[in-house]
Amino acid sequence: MSTRRTARVASMIREVVSTAILFELRDPRIRNVTVLGADVSPDLRYAAVRISVMGDEKTAALTMHGLTSAKGYLQSKVAEYIKSRYTPELRFVLDDTVLKSVQTSAILRDVLPAEDSDDDEILDEMKHAEERSEDDPDDLDL
Repeated sequence: MSTRRTARVASMIREVVSTAILFELRDPRIRNVTVLGADVSPDLRYAAVRISVMGDEKTAALTMHGLTSAKGYLQSKVAEYIKSRYTPELRFVLDDTVLKSVQTSAILRDVLPAEDSDDDEILDEMKHAEERSEDDPDDLDL
């Protein structure tokens, strides 16, 4: 199998699953879900759908349970769009890279010294520019 084909199938799976979750599923357990991507096996039999859930661990566990319950419906939606011998079996994987990046940026904000003087100067310049443009929209400094 070519990697181009698996990439196309993965992209289609991500698109179909995210659209179905957003517009068609009515399960109250499935909320605040973002489909980050899909990884398809080379034989196109399995697809790991990576999702991110906003909220705590309990919310994530409920969402995963809801998605597991809706797996058959989502697979049937994927089968409508992918014309191949086999419909990939969907497996949902909780991807916590977004959470890790937020935690990393919080740590970096705490550790790195804040350069308040530069930031304050830039903010003051932006405020003055906005005030000037509100006063006279024809007088723009270009």
